[in-house]
Amino acid sequence: MNAKRDLYQELLQQARGLLAGERDPVANAANLASLIWHTLPDLNWAGFYFLKGDELMLGPFQGKPACVRIPLGKGVCGTAAAEAGTLVVPDVHAFPDHIACDTASNSELVAPLLKDGRVLGVLDLDSPHFKRFDAEDAAGIEALARLWAEASDTTP
Repeated sequence: MNAKRDLYQELLQQARGLLAGERDPVANAANLASLIWHTLPDLNWAGFYFLKGDELMLGPFQGKPACVRIPLGKGVCGTAAAEAGTLVVPDVHAFPDHIACDTASNSELVAPLLKDGRVLGVLDLDSPHFKRFDAEDAAGIEALARLWAEASDTTP
């Protein structure tokens, strides 16, 4: 039995029910951010950034106020979006160009929002604990990011 894997499977099942029948990307992001925030332990921020031109724009989130715009390729979020890949950062203070929206954050996990090969934004989780996130967290958050992309109408 793997408690973390079970937690993410349950979270994904709840998210499927929550997003079922709703196509609005902002509404789905708002509900998913809230579900993640209230389900996963040891977070101080959970939310979305959406790609607008060459920068990420703040979307729905739970936690303290956040940076509104992040240049593509800058910080953990901008790098994950530019590389279209998930980043697990055990110590954000050691990450080049880290953007400190909340000085209490010590680790971060960012998964890209991908649809039809396009990067639409990122799903970002922060924690006040060092080394909070691992490969199992990454797999669970990637599954939630895929669900959001499949459930939401993101046609340009």
